[in-house]
Amino acid sequence: MLQKILGSILYSLLVAWGVVTVVFFLFNVLPGDPARMMLGQRADLATLESIREEMGFNESLGKQYLRHLNDLSPISVHNEINTKSIFYFDHSKYNRATRIMHFRNGNIIVLKAPYLGKSMQSNRNVSDMIRTALPNSLILAFTAILIAFIIGNFLGIFAAIKKNSWFDSLSIFFSTMGMALPSFFAAILIGWFFAYKLGHITHLNLTGNLIEIDDLGRGSRIELKNLLLPAITLGIRPLSVILQLSRSSMLDVLSQDYIRTARAKGLSNRRVIFKHAFRNSLAPVVTAVSGWFAGMLAGVVFVEFIFGWKGLGYMIVNALNFYDLPVVMGCVLTISMVFVVVNILVDIIYKVLDPRLR
Repeated sequence: MLQKILGSILYSLLVAWGVVTVVFFLFNVLPGDPARMMLGQRADLATLESIREEMGFNESLGKQYLRHLNDLSPISVHNEINTKSIFYFDHSKYNRATRIMHFRNGNIIVLKAPYLGKSMQSNRNVSDMIRTALPNSLILAFTAILIAFIIGNFLGIFAAIKKNSWFDSLSIFFSTMGMALPSFFAAILIGWFFAYKLGHITHLNLTGNLIEIDDLGRGSRIELKNLLLPAITLGIRPLSVILQLSRSSMLDVLSQDYIRTARAKGLSNRRVIFKHAFRNSLAPVVTAVSGWFAGMLAGVVFVEFIFGWKGLGYMIVNALNFYDLPVVMGCVLTISMVFVVVNILVDIIYKVLDPRLR
């Protein structure tokens, strides 16, 4: 089992390298001058050349790619003297970098956090911006998938027990509608209905964050109600998938021989379902939940922007409006890495849930 886990980690690292490569070349072949985007249209030629030289925009694409990999790698090679052959070690870029090897020619190997560059608009480190926005997106995605998992499993199991009943047909109908409903349209519809039309009853805000600053200067407070509408909107599609998957998995498990044996022993229907069938039906559901949780970080773009939720999606939309490529690249890479890590964890959980894989 340990060998399989190590193989999964190695495969995930290769996938991560592929994502980094594709994202880098995709954004670097786009038209436009990054230096002029940073300084504006009125910048003089000397300043533009200085920025291109400082940021490495004048270098070949291959060297920029190697520098990008060196910045992202937790163990990287640098030189304390600015030369053309070795990457220059900029202390302002790498906070808390630890030297693990020093050579006589000035080359050093350091252990550091990945460096994602600086925003072309605010000149802030992209890592700091992501560190602020990522928890909001994770809270939103986790709440949405939790709602989808609990409600979807409950409805799916009940629909499997009541197979071919009116409840079963109704649940399949609404789950199909939920999968066909686009997230951005659902966000507009839910926000308009519950926050605008029924706002005097629900007291829900169309826009807002988990932590709000008091208008009267009394500090900040947690507003859980601002999480409700975006979480429900984001959870509609995974809830529909989990419902149908849980129903199909439960029906498949209930048809197995050991379930008929358990019933022949005189066990109650409730005990057969929740003690014997439920756990074995969870494996495909957990796999689907993992994929949806990671995919939600990409799907939050429209939902966060419509509800004003200050997460990665909101930051991506603002960065695209200003053509701030380092921020977009950093957010895309972060989402990809979360996807890879979640897949590794789910692979381990899947082996724990299903003894046959061990």
